Amino acid sequence: MTVGVLALQGDFREHIEMLARLGVTAVEVRQPKHLAQVERLIIPGGESTTIGKLLARFALEVPLAARIAAGMPVWGTCAGAILLAREIAAGRPGQMSLASVDIVAQRNAFGSQLDSFETQLTFAGQQPAHAAVFIRAPVLSEPGPDVQVLARLDDDRIVAAQQGRVLLTCFHPELTRDDRVHQYFLAL
Repeated sequence: MTVGVLALQGDFREHIEMLARLGVTAVEVRQPKHLAQVERLIIPGGESTTIGKLLARFALEVPLAARIAAGMPVWGTCAGAILLAREIAAGRPGQMSLASVDIVAQRNAFGSQLDSFETQLTFAGQQPAHAAVFIRAPVLSEPGPDVQVLARLDDDRIVAAQQGRVLLTCFHPELTRDDRVHQYFLAL
């Protein structure tokens, strides 16, 4: 299996390192020719507006949307989750969205970089709980009928969801040693 990691901006190296620890071949995706080589894709955290602009600049937006529509498994972490949501609340005017999951993403839901935090949460019923790192993270709301909620914070806010073969996490599993969310994605 070859997994692509969108490598335009953000923490793509951490995902590649986690995949290497799992024995999975990872490809940095920067152009449509790279996207054509992969069976699944991770869109990492970073800055959602910047990543969206770079997707357009490098002519990845249309082929990526087509691959998602054709059923390619895709996982968005933090900024990647924002880009995959149907709607971006508090987004910038004209902000690009791939609209692949019937859910709303609220950018910077916890505040600034100084408000970043780590907590324990249960993801997809897995035990023990995961260490979850939130950095200028979004939250998700208004899931459509085909969306499965996979994790919530103690205050009931949604921080992980899935629709079909598209996975969203508002936290950063790649910044921990726990590889269970990556394994979950690889099994989609």
